[in-house]
This record gives sequence, C-alpha cells and structure tokens, in this order.
Amino acid sequence: MEDILKRLLEVEISAEKMVANSQSQREATVHQTLLDTQQAERQFKSQLPELKANFLQKAELHATQSIAELQKRYTEKKSHLNQLAKENHDKALDAALQLFMNLGKNP
Repeated sequence: MEDILKRLLEVEISAEKMVANSQSQREATVHQTLLDTQQAERQFKSQLPELKANFLQKAELHATQSIAELQKRYTEKKSHLNQLAKENHDKALDAALQLFMNLGKNP
C-alpha cells in the first residue's frame, strides 16, 4: 500500500510538473506571439509611406487615363456639334431666304 501511495505521489508530482511546464510554454508562446505581432505592426507602419505612394501613383495614372478619355469624348462631341451647326446653318439660311422671299409676295 505504501508503494502505491508513493507511486501516486510521484505521478501527482510529475503531473504538476507537466502542468507547470505547459503553462510556462503557453506563457512563452503568448509572449513570443505578442513580440511577433508588435514586429509585424512596426514593419507594416514602416511600409505605409511606400504603400501610400503606390496607391497615389495608381490613382494618378487612372485619373490621367480618365481625363484623356473625357477629352477624347469631348473632342468627338465638339466635332459632331460643329458639323451639325454647319449643316443647320445652311438650312437656316435657306429657310430665312425663303421666308424673306415669301414676305414680298404676300401683301
């Protein structure tokens, strides 16, 4: 019986050591994870200016392309409107001339 009690005591002491070791490993893992997270955050913050510059560069390129497209559409629309104005100008002159000629005929 005494051997069983000794053995149970040894097993209990061993289990307590295992628990203490596991807790120690857990604390070390949590601590290391916090350090890694802090390092990753510092690294991210140090990369922010570069990320911002890349974003601004892409946005500027997109804006330039959009402006070029809008200018192209504006030029095409302006050309089309000028053409319509020329066509309607001649028609308006003909209509005015006809009206003027008809005014003299109807007393």
